[in-house]
Amino acid sequence: MKVIVLGSGVIGVTTAYFLARDGHEVVVIDRQDGAGLETSFANAGEISPGYSAPWAAPGVPLKAIKWLAMKHGPLVIRPNPDPRMWLWILQMLRNCTAARYALNKGRMVRLAEYSRDVLKALRAETGIAYDERQQGTLQLFRTQAQVDGAAADIAVLRDSGVPFEVLDAAGCVAAEPGLGPRRDRIAGGLRLPGDETGDCHLFTQRLAGLAAGLGVTFMNRTLIEAITTAAGRVTGVRTSAGTITGDAYVVALGSYSPFLLRPLGISIPVYPVKGYSLTLPVTDAAAAPVSTVMDETYKVAITRLGDRIRVGGTAELGGFDMTLRAGPRATLAHSVGDLFPHGGDLNAATFWTGLRPMTPDGTPVIGPTRYANLHLNTGHGTLGWTMACGSGRILADMLSARRPEIDTGDLAMSRYAA
Repeated sequence: MKVIVLGSGVIGVTTAYFLARDGHEVVVIDRQDGAGLETSFANAGEISPGYSAPWAAPGVPLKAIKWLAMKHGPLVIRPNPDPRMWLWILQMLRNCTAARYALNKGRMVRLAEYSRDVLKALRAETGIAYDERQQGTLQLFRTQAQVDGAAADIAVLRDSGVPFEVLDAAGCVAAEPGLGPRRDRIAGGLRLPGDETGDCHLFTQRLAGLAAGLGVTFMNRTLIEAITTAAGRVTGVRTSAGTITGDAYVVALGSYSPFLLRPLGISIPVYPVKGYSLTLPVTDAAAAPVSTVMDETYKVAITRLGDRIRVGGTAELGGFDMTLRAGPRATLAHSVGDLFPHGGDLNAATFWTGLRPMTPDGTPVIGPTRYANLHLNTGHGTLGWTMACGSGRILADMLSARRPEIDTGDLAMSRYAA
């Protein structure tokens, strides 16, 4: 059948690829000049199933107060009159219980682990290259309180069968030798050896090329104006290039998905949480990270991507403002400069920002809607790169009338019905 995919970020492109591989005719529509040019462009580079966890967790409300007061805090709230932001915050706070955290993290890890397996199979099948490394993630703790606080995450990892290593300072340096000069900053660490890294933008661009080779049509520089419906079905997508029709439709527009869905009577709690990144050239490979180091104090990820270091972090709530701000840049620079002072050239760094499409429970929205031929694949938050291949494969299975290989019942928007 003919499937219209709305959005050409990593989620939309993986969806299109797996649909085309199943023999469907696929059209991808996006306003940008090419694939992966918005949230997928310069993210932290992590493919981290083991680090997949909701931001809504026990103790977060009190931690948020502390973060807001920190000079280099990981959280920024810019008040605005949009009621959707405040409702989203309330919904997130409602998920900050031990029971909900365990439930949400469990299903996120399930999807992320599956997605990494799908990526591995895709890499073996196609030979796609994207500055990838399979050398794990190190969650770095600067204080004993952070070490002690990892117990809940470790319990979920153990229950989910995810490999992990609890390290002391010496173990952290053994895993990431570039941390050697900063050993005195380290209280311990949690290493996830199954995690990977890679350039999400490069992957998305190259997978789009493979998808085009399978017959996928990419309608770039095309504004999506509205979805039209009749008798409980989508009848087309109105765009700047005219109305595009198909047999089935997938919305993969990240933070912008709610705008298109609201006129259809579909309300999903996806809200943009702005993130920032720095990309700097490696100046001394021995002093740079080997893979990803997550600086727990500042919630900053420091990732090696070929001859570059990608530094990503900050959670800024304030709507769709894309202003590049000095405060978050200083936080990213402080973290990487403190842990890897000689690894890269901060003076040559490029600065970027993007909007993460977050749900209040951390889990994306994947699956059917009340319109028979309309499906969603959005709300992946900070884990779009981690969950992309699995999410795309799941959507392709659903539209190809196959049972997905993992349980997907708690991924659909129906979980919000209560």
